[in-house]
Amino acid sequence: MNAITATDIRIQESALDPAAAVMNQRHPAGEPILFAVNQGQTLRIVDLEGNQAADVIFYNRDDLAEHYSATDTMLHQGGIYLTTGSVIRSNDARPMLTIVADTCGRHDTLGGACAAESNTVRYALQKKFMHSCRDNYLIALQRADIGLTKRDLVPNINFFMNVPVTEGGDLKFDDGVSGPGKYVEMRAEMDLWVLISNCPQLNNPCNAYNPTPIQLIVWDPA
Repeated sequence: MNAITATDIRIQESALDPAAAVMNQRHPAGEPILFAVNQGQTLRIVDLEGNQAADVIFYNRDDLAEHYSATDTMLHQGGIYLTTGSVIRSNDARPMLTIVADTCGRHDTLGGACAAESNTVRYALQKKFMHSCRDNYLIALQRADIGLTKRDLVPNINFFMNVPVTEGGDLKFDDGVSGPGKYVEMRAEMDLWVLISNCPQLNNPCNAYNPTPIQLIVWDPA
């Protein structure tokens, strides 16, 4: 088993050239997006200004009932963080993507997406109606109209976010381990829908209360 512990940070640079990409676009701070990635393609998500959480869910394009599973991913790799070499698995325990390069080194599987409820619990009652990742997901799914709905939202990956687990089993939302220009790169092992909320959270100090853009780059297989 490829166990990944709390202290593992596996840095791996990529040899891929953005000039050869089939998709290369800047995605605004706080906004959602849903797009397709084909089996064999490589997706890079770039943290352009540092410590900007990208909340991501993956779906099998050929079977929308198959989606990213935090539990299957953690169980098969023997650890709670994602880094170079991690295999992102579905609720059928099948590989969806493999992280092939990572200059951040560690990504969160437990913190979940911000929502009206979590904004209220973490911050204050008056924060309940602030924009959130869960709202972003719903907006993107409604716009796309591909058969995914609110009931299809599942626990997500928080790329570039640092959520340590304490000895008592609690979660801490700490300063990030990312920085400007750091990226994570994944090879798709099946045809996918990629649902991203570029987190609009204004209350979390990890991004200095300032959501920033990300870059999305896709390459065809060599």
